[in-house]
Amino acid sequence: MVNTLNWILMAQADIADAVNSAVESNPQVAEAVAKATGSTSVSLNALDWAVIIGYFVIIAGVAIWASRGQNTASDFFLGSRNIGWFAIGGSLFASNVGSEHIVGLAGSGANTGLSLAHWELHAWVLLMLGWVFVPYYYRSKVFTMPEFLEKRFSPTARWILSIISLAAYVLTKVSVTVYAGALVFNVLFPDFHLGSLDAFWCGALLTIILTGIYSVFGGLRAVLYTDACQAIILLLGSIFILYFGLSKLDGGWSGLRDFTATHASQYALWHPLSDKDFPWLAICIASPIIGIWYWCTDQYIVQRTLAAKNLTIARRGTIWGAALKVMPVMIFLIPGLIGAALHHQGVIQLPIKGTGIDGDRVFPTLVTALLPPGLRGLVIAGLLAALMSSLSSLFNSSAALFTVDIYQKLKKEASEKELVYVGKIATTVVVVCGLIWIPIMKQVAQGGGGLYDYLQNVQSFLAPAITATFLLGIFWGRINAKGAVWGLTVGFILGMGKLTIQTFFGTGKLENPAFLAAIGNFNAYYACGVLFLASAITLIVVSLLTPPQDPKQIEGLTFASINKKEVRDSIKPVDIVTTLIVVAMILTIYLYFSFWTVGHEPEAVQAAKDLADQAGQFLQ
Repeated sequence: MVNTLNWILMAQADIADAVNSAVESNPQVAEAVAKATGSTSVSLNALDWAVIIGYFVIIAGVAIWASRGQNTASDFFLGSRNIGWFAIGGSLFASNVGSEHIVGLAGSGANTGLSLAHWELHAWVLLMLGWVFVPYYYRSKVFTMPEFLEKRFSPTARWILSIISLAAYVLTKVSVTVYAGALVFNVLFPDFHLGSLDAFWCGALLTIILTGIYSVFGGLRAVLYTDACQAIILLLGSIFILYFGLSKLDGGWSGLRDFTATHASQYALWHPLSDKDFPWLAICIASPIIGIWYWCTDQYIVQRTLAAKNLTIARRGTIWGAALKVMPVMIFLIPGLIGAALHHQGVIQLPIKGTGIDGDRVFPTLVTALLPPGLRGLVIAGLLAALMSSLSSLFNSSAALFTVDIYQKLKKEASEKELVYVGKIATTVVVVCGLIWIPIMKQVAQGGGGLYDYLQNVQSFLAPAITATFLLGIFWGRINAKGAVWGLTVGFILGMGKLTIQTFFGTGKLENPAFLAAIGNFNAYYACGVLFLASAITLIVVSLLTPPQDPKQIEGLTFASINKKEVRDSIKPVDIVTTLIVVAMILTIYLYFSFWTVGHEPEAVQAAKDLADQAGQFLQ
């Protein structure tokens, strides 16, 4: 009986494939199928708008309340160093999971399954931030990561990291986040226009301007507290997508496992070494390097922990953030995979780009196709919340980098009020630069393989030099300023060189000269490991060939010199217990999804294929 059902299901799947093929090649068929399956755009009703408006009223109230008394640089950039662990952890999660994260992960789930789940399951790296890195940052009383590099190494190292970080924020994070948000707005509100501007540009302009306003006037405290609210909305909304998606999927969770097992080469967590895009070894090399850079050294993230009341609170904020960080696999990747399964079964029709699913439109399509009124409004509020959360964090971090690491260095006598004023001006400039870059980013994103994969590729070239510099700088006192400068410079130049060559040379691009095409085709995640080794070797060789730094200069900034008693006194039993719980959560999810399709491989796959062929011949 089970085998017979499997044969029938496989035959239905092949018929669905035939329908999908017809849909992809014929717009009229696509429209007919969309109407038949109820997957056409659903207009928002009064309840949806009430939920959205109510949400933004609450967020505005929180921002106004939190923005009081922003008179000093410490107030504006670090929330007066008086923020609790819950707000810090919520902000870490909400700042990370922006609109590009939601859009990109759901799209990756639909196109490549769990391939990119490794980045989400490396939540243990966030624990490293609290247990390993924050004691050095907090003890040094710095505002920014470049400022820490100056104390550990030299002003030159600080300048290099400041310039790299600012360029990366404007050219990748801000522009990609705005592009993703505009894409969501375009799918959800396709008929919205302002004069000659279509829904895409209206969404881009409205969200970036509104977010810029409260970032400019509110400072980090407003960002942190609104982030905490948005994290809750984001989680609830995405859980609803997961629930309603599974309820419409034939077989529910078990049916999803069957679908993944049947298409394991595309959707499994671990891919063989022969896979040209996501070989398991390359993923295991790149994801920790990128994770340590992003979670432990990037101003965008670390700034939240520097706003803590004390070291204990900062660590607890990272533990809470790590607990939240394991959620995206379930609430973003899995819904994307569910969307692919529903599309395969013919229940809904996902947008098509080229010969496959248009991954960047999967999540907003699921919102409009699956959710009832009211809940639809809540999830849309969550999507807009994610966009605003990421942008507000980027704006404030960029302003902090420019004001503290560049302006204050050039004008040392600047008053506190002047620094706050310059910070607001810097935020405004970043907003404008982000808007200017959107047309270019739109072309890049539409020509690639999806936002999330694009981001991880770029970060594979950006992260290695910075990760190597911070790791070696903290754990080995012999690494000196010249080594850091050379390591950062060589690693960054090599990384940007790989990115440039990969953009223009390779299969399907320029294939001559052959050695440039080979570099372009070289897997980006393997390249991440090569760049890390090159940066680390440069750091070590140059440092050993030049005199060591004065031990007094680096006192408290390396593992050998930090006050270990002070660090131990900040650790409470509850911190150890909760950390172990989070580690257990991460390992459990990793193991589950590594083997979740075992026992769900259809026992009669070949027989089902034969039956499908016979059914096809019969239908003909």
